[in-house]
Amino acid sequence: MFGPVITREALTSARRPRLYLARVACAAALLVLICTAWQVVTGTRVVRNTGDLARFNALVFQVLAPLELVVCMFLSAISVALTVTQEKDRRTLALLLLTRLANVEMVLGQLAAGLLGIASLGLAAGGVFFWTYLLGGVSLAQILGTLLVLASTALLCGSLGCTIALWREKTFQTMAGTVLVLVCWTGGWELFASGGWPLAISPESAAAWASRFSPWHAVLQAAANPAAGIGRQQLEFPLVALLLAILLNGLSTWKIRAWSGASETHAPLEPRIDAPPASEDEQHALDRFGRQDTAPVKAGRVRSVWARPILWREIRTWAYGRKVLAVRAAFAALAIAAIVALGDLETTAGALSRLDAAAWLVPLFVLGLLLVNAQAVTSITNERDGQTLDLLLVTDITPGEFIGGKLAGVLYNTKEMVLLPIALCGYLWWLGELSGENLAYLLGGWLAVLAFAAVLGLHAGMSYGNSRVAIGVSLGTLFFLVIGVATCMRIMVAFSGSFSFQLQPFLAAMVGGFVGLYLALGARNPSPAITAAALICPLATLYALTSFLLGYTLAVFLVTTAAYGFAAAAMLVPAIYEFDVVERRRGRDES
Repeated sequence: MFGPVITREALTSARRPRLYLARVACAAALLVLICTAWQVVTGTRVVRNTGDLARFNALVFQVLAPLELVVCMFLSAISVALTVTQEKDRRTLALLLLTRLANVEMVLGQLAAGLLGIASLGLAAGGVFFWTYLLGGVSLAQILGTLLVLASTALLCGSLGCTIALWREKTFQTMAGTVLVLVCWTGGWELFASGGWPLAISPESAAAWASRFSPWHAVLQAAANPAAGIGRQQLEFPLVALLLAILLNGLSTWKIRAWSGASETHAPLEPRIDAPPASEDEQHALDRFGRQDTAPVKAGRVRSVWARPILWREIRTWAYGRKVLAVRAAFAALAIAAIVALGDLETTAGALSRLDAAAWLVPLFVLGLLLVNAQAVTSITNERDGQTLDLLLVTDITPGEFIGGKLAGVLYNTKEMVLLPIALCGYLWWLGELSGENLAYLLGGWLAVLAFAAVLGLHAGMSYGNSRVAIGVSLGTLFFLVIGVATCMRIMVAFSGSFSFQLQPFLAAMVGGFVGLYLALGARNPSPAITAAALICPLATLYALTSFLLGYTLAVFLVTTAAYGFAAAAMLVPAIYEFDVVERRRGRDES
């Protein structure tokens, strides 16, 4: 039914070896985590019998299942959204609307094309999960239930990304809206499960309802279920996810032509308000081309352009659409909710634990980094897709003016994502839960990582001529960096407190991190500084994690700011001094 779209996606994917490399790397990462956990366990204790091996395998499976869920949620939503936005940016969606394809064929075709790569990742993860079944401690029902949750989650998140991408015109609105909906949906059900808010129900009933609608609770329930078969509880979330996916795809099928028509309206043919009045010959020419209103155009207010036109465009115009205000308002609402929740916890408990504070701070920090990164990379890809980048390159705008204007515009347009986490940290300091020294360390580290995320987006947008690849590399690098940090901390806490035994296996993971960062940052534009940054950042991250768990906050601050500040400078300095890097990358991608 929707074969042409999938066939085209499959053929173009076959020409992109990096996609297959990413799928192999994902399966290899799961195996590396298993081997790392095994070395940690055997290095700190003696495995005496098959019972110890089974308990180890059950613990590893409960670590890998939520990790694979987070990867599936992010990649499926972003992959499908990028598939649709690429059609819009290249203006091929209008051509599809002119063909004999029905609305449902186009929607399901885009959805299946975006999920094509995710399906291969799911098969790789399924092979790893079935391999753990051979070690014992994990039943076949746990594996099948987990895979069912993963598949239904990928379908639901892909449908969400497809609907938002068809609805919104701008790429940043699509990326930000998709990420915000996923975070709000998951966080809302997590809050509901913790206390039954806003309904006064028992914690057991709240947890049961959360497992029906939240993929996070569903995968935790499936991974911990040792039953002999799949029962009604394991099928509730997949059925709900399937129903929601049908509703989202039905909405997209119904509104696809209306949404596409609204995004392709053009302004009437009129002279610019700051142009001199048209002569009689020019007015007659306009009448010949169908101008309806032939009355003289009244002179309007002239908008003065700053001496820095790039910065003026980023700040003084709606270059990314007016709907970006909704994204900023949603992030502000999340920050206010975090402040209210932390205040309630401090009032009821008398003091906040480090875990309670991190439960609200970390998601807000991660979401802010992703949104800043998405704004940065789309600020470059929008210029390329709108065919205005070539015009900028032939002007007298210097590379430093272009990059500086884009970077300042990114920080201005995402000022809520930059300032509200700082305000939340200041609120914790005002409550007395955070010392002044730790507040300075936290804010300094946040600004360093924030600069890295913004410069990473600009670097990816300039290095890759294909917008879909540029956005995927930029967001994927930052996402897997966060996931890697969370996974390392989970393994450290779960398996042992002896860091001397963990050093050797984690060094193997650092090698994988170096290869991934180098391929993302320096493969298209190699330089000694970027190579050094790709080598330093994984090692510095491991050292910062161990120092954090040991309570050495000053070491965490110094290492984090030095490593990621150097990485940002390694990407920023060449971009300031070499403007032709964009043209060289673009020509290589098109060849």
